[in-house]
Amino acid sequence: MKQVSIVFFVLLMLIAVRPAVTQETTPATATLASLAAPNPLAVQPASVSNATTTELVVTGTGFVDGAAVVIEGYGALATTFVSAQMLRAELPAGVPAGVYTVRVVNPDASTAALPNALTVTNPPATALPDVTATPEPTSTPQPTAFLRPVIVVASYGASSAEITPGTDLDFEMTLTNAGQATATNIIATFPAGDFVARATGGVRAIGTLGSGESSRFWQPLSASRDLAGRSTGVLEVQVSYTDVNGTAYNETFALTFPVVRTASGGAAPTATSTPTPTPTATSGPPLRPQLLIADYETDLEALEPGAQFELTLNVRNQGSADARGIVLIVGGGTVSSGGIGGTPEPGGGVSGSGGEFGTFAPVGSSNVRSLGDLSRSQGLEASVQLIVNGTAEPGAYPVVVSFAYTDSGGNSYKDEQVITLLVYDRPQVEINFYMEPMPLTAGQPGPLPLQLTNTGKNTVIFGNFSATAEGAQMSNNNIFVGSLEPGGTFPLDAVAFPEQPGTLVLEVGVAYTDDFNQPQVITKTLELEVMEMPEMPPEGEPFPGGEMPPEVIPEAPESWRTKLWRFFLGMVGLSSGPVAPAGDSGMPPFGPEMPPVDDGNIVPGGPFRG
Repeated sequence: MKQVSIVFFVLLMLIAVRPAVTQETTPATATLASLAAPNPLAVQPASVSNATTTELVVTGTGFVDGAAVVIEGYGALATTFVSAQMLRAELPAGVPAGVYTVRVVNPDASTAALPNALTVTNPPATALPDVTATPEPTSTPQPTAFLRPVIVVASYGASSAEITPGTDLDFEMTLTNAGQATATNIIATFPAGDFVARATGGVRAIGTLGSGESSRFWQPLSASRDLAGRSTGVLEVQVSYTDVNGTAYNETFALTFPVVRTASGGAAPTATSTPTPTPTATSGPPLRPQLLIADYETDLEALEPGAQFELTLNVRNQGSADARGIVLIVGGGTVSSGGIGGTPEPGGGVSGSGGEFGTFAPVGSSNVRSLGDLSRSQGLEASVQLIVNGTAEPGAYPVVVSFAYTDSGGNSYKDEQVITLLVYDRPQVEINFYMEPMPLTAGQPGPLPLQLTNTGKNTVIFGNFSATAEGAQMSNNNIFVGSLEPGGTFPLDAVAFPEQPGTLVLEVGVAYTDDFNQPQVITKTLELEVMEMPEMPPEGEPFPGGEMPPEVIPEAPESWRTKLWRFFLGMVGLSSGPVAPAGDSGMPPFGPEMPPVDDGNIVPGGPFRG
């Protein structure tokens, strides 16, 4: 009986422990089941050669960090996680030719496959020369092997697995030099078509690639709205380059991308590769126009805050082709798709509102001007009315000038250049007479009451305040001013000695140092009339006009008695001036009259009273 009780107790313990184990394992199972499975949609490029290593771009949904790309029948590839919609995998050289299924495996072991997504081909066979055949003798030397660069597209892809018309995306491309010589001056151009280049103007400089070297780059694109209703979009890429001897080559590639045809989307066709056309050598670099600003000027000698001025640009076409439909944008701007050349699209055009107008702003018209066409090696002048902001500080300001145009083939270009405009803050002064000057006479000194007034809003340190004139000798005509506050005045009392009668041109100036530490002078011209000195007529003859000269009364000689009398008057505090003869009125002009004398005796009845 005791043994039965022990067995019954053990069974109860096992029943109690079993549910706890089930509860511990259930959450882990639910977590693994909650992860979304990957869903690969496309592989770019879909067809590759096993001659070189190629980077594959796998697009789809549900990718996580740590996911791996597996080529069924070959093995796993080195995989880089980019986003939940993109993976990169490196397909090594030497993979056997064939059609492969591409599988994506997430870290949680969830997996999905894309059948027949990748085609690997062998490189084209090269015919070997028949070494058994004996060439017949000839006097012409045998040519040596021709070595040249050959640029091919190793891989390409887009940031989206399916292209939606009217949207922006990023395009990736890898160029490889498959030739035996170095390729230099590599330029990739993206003409407007199903896709329109953004940000770079459609031109990318790749540089130099040695034999077997590759270069990978990105190009922002906008998908044209004309792609609506189509299943495939074609991106044309033109690549130009030269070899070390300067021989030029051109390649044109047509790259295809799947396009969303319905609002709900769906699986998109897999991108297919386009055979590389046979490059042809040309006699020179690619022909294209190139607009440059040869020189520029303003109609004002110095630009100041609040000043309106005209900016004139001398534009020349220094390229090797004609420029069509030139649009000038002052201050910088953008050219959207359909604006110039290419396929017209809704909303396309030239935008000049994105420029910088804090210092200079257009007046009277916009900052966008149409200049028409310009043949190569020709030039034209373009002008635009601008105003300097009233709050602009003195300094040198760069101004962006853009030219948007096309060539005769419809290819779009945009050239941006920078010019520099200087803004000055010149002192505001008034130079004039502080009182009406006296008439000047030839040969006689005349005062010039000049004055300098600071009519500006800032205190200015002035240098010398001076006055000069041709045909006159000047004195006291130069003085140092120093600091002069707003509304302050500074006088200059110069003296002029005119040499000839007529108009005397007076040049008055004040020196100062501008905002660029350069000496400057503010000048003003004043005109004065100089009269001829009057000539005295001979004695007894009338002045011009019939008037007689005033009578000159000679002084009477003084006797010793008269001098003694004047001394006595001075001692008692009376006037002791000389006695002048009486005029026609019989009255003495000043002072008491001496009593008449007759041989030293006083004449009775005279005016003197003893």
